[in-house]
Amino acid sequence: MTSEALTRMARCAAEQIRNHHALLSQLDSACGDGDHGTTMMRLIERVASGVQVAPGAPLRTVFKDAGWQLLGGDGGASGALLGAFVLGMAADSPQAGSEMGSREVDSALAAGLRNCRRYTEAAPGDKTLLDALVPALAAFSSAAGRGASLADALREAALAAQGGAEATRHMTARAGRGRSLGDATLGHQDPGATSIALLFNGFYQGFIGSERGTDHAGY
Repeated sequence: MTSEALTRMARCAAEQIRNHHALLSQLDSACGDGDHGTTMMRLIERVASGVQVAPGAPLRTVFKDAGWQLLGGDGGASGALLGAFVLGMAADSPQAGSEMGSREVDSALAAGLRNCRRYTEAAPGDKTLLDALVPALAAFSSAAGRGASLADALREAALAAQGGAEATRHMTARAGRGRSLGDATLGHQDPGATSIALLFNGFYQGFIGSERGTDHAGY
């Protein structure tokens, strides 16, 4: 992974959110304030305008800048958790390195998740973004451990994130605003988990350099 690849990945992930922001708000209207799509749009536009990536830039710097943009974007719980996740990745990335392989990315993702979970008591099964993020990272780690290419690891992560997001339809919310609604949240897919699935689909598409390629998110 290089800074150029990361730029393509971020661009495609942002496009996924733009194309599906109405769906995200629709999902959020069932169990929340109905503004998740708008919130995610605001966050991605802030990152896009606030992070300037020069060719060969240290990936730690890119992740750090993106993380602080997310934290400063008035994105509620989603912005705080995503910002913490990206800053955790930054801390585990090579300080001066401009390239990362599958194993290094796996380590950074794991560090990002650890940092993210410092700021939430939610766990997989609580119907939150973790229900897509945790399986995505597990799939990536499994692929990297087998010696898979970064492209293949990202593809498996994207598919796992999609499966995790879809599984939230069968969960009762035990965290966030939906917690007070109890069984009324059954049958509704979590918007935060859906955002994670869209982001990972964009990451995969951007990495393989196919911004107009097949959409694996299935939404």
